Amino acid sequence: MSQLRREIVKILSRKLTYFGWAGLLVVPVLVSLAVRFSTHRSGPPGMEETGGGFNFDIASASGLYIAIGSIIALSLFLLPMLAAVSGSLTLAGEAEKGTLRTMLMQPVRRGSVLAAKWLAANLYVAVGLLILLASSLIAGGAFFGLKPIFLVNLDTLSTAGVGEGIGLILLAYLFAFVAMAAAVSLALLFSTLTDSGLTAMAGAMVLIIIMLVLGNISALGFLRPYFFTSHVLASFNFFRDPIAWEPIRDALLNFAVWIAGTTGVAWLIFRRKDIRS
Repeated sequence: MSQLRREIVKILSRKLTYFGWAGLLVVPVLVSLAVRFSTHRSGPPGMEETGGGFNFDIASASGLYIAIGSIIALSLFLLPMLAAVSGSLTLAGEAEKGTLRTMLMQPVRRGSVLAAKWLAANLYVAVGLLILLASSLIAGGAFFGLKPIFLVNLDTLSTAGVGEGIGLILLAYLFAFVAMAAAVSLALLFSTLTDSGLTAMAGAMVLIIIMLVLGNISALGFLRPYFFTSHVLASFNFFRDPIAWEPIRDALLNFAVWIAGTTGVAWLIFRRKDIRS
């Protein structure tokens, strides 16, 4: 626990930490302002995806849609980017500053160091998601009010009350946290391969972008189920009536494999790595 506390203190001492959280705080407010003063707005009935994204025009029907749209929209790029930044700075960032070798000269196990850094990086993402959720609910409620939401149902018109809607939103944010843990783990792996935090972050982001691009090429559709980026939008299934559990289950299984696989490889590399800085 002492190692984890030290890692949390390091995260809180970085200015970059607060820039990321500030971005997540501001985005829902800007979206709410854009929808509020938009000349084209649509209300109920129904909620829809548009091109794999989210139609924010319906947010005027209920402020809860701001929270739903924010997590769906940001899960494709901004959240993975923040996760990649957090994970890449764990080891490579310290090696770059010359503090990693000093840390490992103390009587600590490398496995414990790696676990503490992984947990701290994911805690950073978790706090960011809480900030995004709180900002979305406050901004959405202030501009449009917290009202029942319409669920996706092809046969009948289904609604969820405010309490049920918030519960579904919490499930979607928890789902997004697991998805971003896969991105953190990938960045952690790159962080063991280099002594440059920027290089590790760039490597993780480039691979994420490659997966996003390849996942949208129809000829390479057979690869899509294996990319964790192909499953991040499965959180929309929480807002179907009934909830579509199968894609959610498949997505969580995919995330678990990526988390275990990349973290395991990172541990194998780190425990044998010659730390020179």
